[in-house]
Parts: sequence; structure tokens; C-alpha cells
Amino acid sequence: MSVARPLSVTPPRGILYLALGIFAFTAMDAVAKGLVAHYPTVQVIWARYIVNLIAVVLILGPRLTAALKTRFPWLHLARGISQMGAIGFFFASLNYIGLAEATALAEVNPLLITLGAVLFLGEALTRPRIIGIAVALIGTLIITRPGMGVFSAAALLPLGCAVSFAANILLTRAVGSRESAAAAMVYSALLGTLFSSTLVPFHWTPVATPDLPAFILLGALGMAAQWCVVRAYSMSEAAAIAPFGYLDILFATFFSIVAFDEYPDRFTMIGALVIALAGLYVWRKETTAPNMAV
Repeated sequence: MSVARPLSVTPPRGILYLALGIFAFTAMDAVAKGLVAHYPTVQVIWARYIVNLIAVVLILGPRLTAALKTRFPWLHLARGISQMGAIGFFFASLNYIGLAEATALAEVNPLLITLGAVLFLGEALTRPRIIGIAVALIGTLIITRPGMGVFSAAALLPLGCAVSFAANILLTRAVGSRESAAAAMVYSALLGTLFSSTLVPFHWTPVATPDLPAFILLGALGMAAQWCVVRAYSMSEAAAIAPFGYLDILFATFFSIVAFDEYPDRFTMIGALVIALAGLYVWRKETTAPNMAV
């Protein structure tokens, strides 16, 4: 993979875009959890992509042809595959475990992103980034409490999501620093729609009219989330903003309470606080002074 070009935009804007993207992704997951209780997972994934594709085509309009022109078709293909893996693994996990629990189990992805950015993108591994990742991981362990009944065979699904999501982010960083966000949006939506369309005829349940808005909302949130994340990783180093990926556990806890009346225990609250403090620490260090690589 090619080393991404240097970035000139300061981290705060990237952090803001990532936070908005993570919020939209978590809202999408909450909608998906409600839908997979009544519809096959493949059908829910297909709806997420087809609505996304239609929206992207309508928004781009005459700019669509330009967005389809790319110098990195294989990277876009790899992005599409990794994104489908992340969505498929996570949506499937919602059939077996709660939203907050699944999100917590997928929380290893910022660590994978940071390490991958160092190994494949040539980004610096600074002390604040190491500390932020380590502290946030401790917060995640407080939430998941390994060995205390949280882990099961179903836990492999969100863990698979974490690996796929990390790969997708690294590919997004590699492509996004060289091409427009529109290209990334078009190709991921197109590839996801084509692949899921080959499977959905074998996994179809008639959609009830009252559920149509939820399916549309699912795709709209997915599109908004992806655009924000692509923007974030196009303008900021992956290792610099990866710790803020842990915000999803805070948002997932919120949606679990509001949408499903599932309240977190004290371990989740403590872990969430640790995660938030880790993110704030990295933000402060990255925006106030240069950091020495280790």
C-alpha cells in the first residue's frame, strides 16, 4: 500500500468529522438492530446499500461521471469488500447480543487502525497516541470484563467487524488523501449493492409498510456516516484520530437506553468515562504541541 501524502489540516476538524460519523454509524446500528429482529440480516444489509447508492447518485447528479473516474480501482474494490465485512459481521452479531455489548467487543479497531497506520501508511507513533490507545483499551476491558461471561461464540462476529473496519479505514486513508470523498462514496455503495443484490433474493421477507421509513433511514444514516468518516481520515492522520473511534461505545450506550430500554451497568459507565478521558487527552496533546515519535 502506498504511503499517504502529508496532511496540512489540523486534527480538530478531523476529530469533529469522525465524531459525527461515529454517531451516525451508531444510530444506523440501532436502526439495524430493530430491523434484524424481523428481517433477514442480508436483506437489511442490502437495504442499507441500495438506499445509500440511490442517495449518492441523486446528490452527485451530473458529477457522478467524474466521481467514477479513479486511479485506484483495486483499492476501491478492497475498500468495498472490507466495508461489507464490517457491516455484515456487525449486523449479524445484533441477532445474538445487545448493541452496547457488540459495540464494546468491536472496540479493538482503534488499536488496529493505529498500528496499521504506523506499519502501512508510515505515520508516526507518538507517546500521546500510544497512551490514548492503551487507556481507551483499558476502558474497553472494564466494559467487556473478559472471563466474566461477556465473551461467547457470538463475540467472534463483532471482533470480525473490528478487523474489517480497521482495514476499511486504512484503505480509506490511503485513497481519501488522493481522491475525492465522492469517489469513495460511489464505489463503496455500488460494490455493496451489487454484492448484496446477488444474495438478497434467497433471503427476502416482504417489507411491512410501517417499516419502510426505518429502511430508508438506515441507508441515509449509512451514507452520512461514511461521508463524515471519509472526510475525517482524508484530512487527518489515522493514528491521530483513531482513539476517538471509542466514542461509539458512548453513543451505543445512549441508543441502548433510548431505543431498547437497556441500561448499562456500573462497569460500562466507568469504562465509558475512561474512554472519554483517553480521547480528550489525545485531542489536547495533538492540538497544543508537536509530539516526539517513539
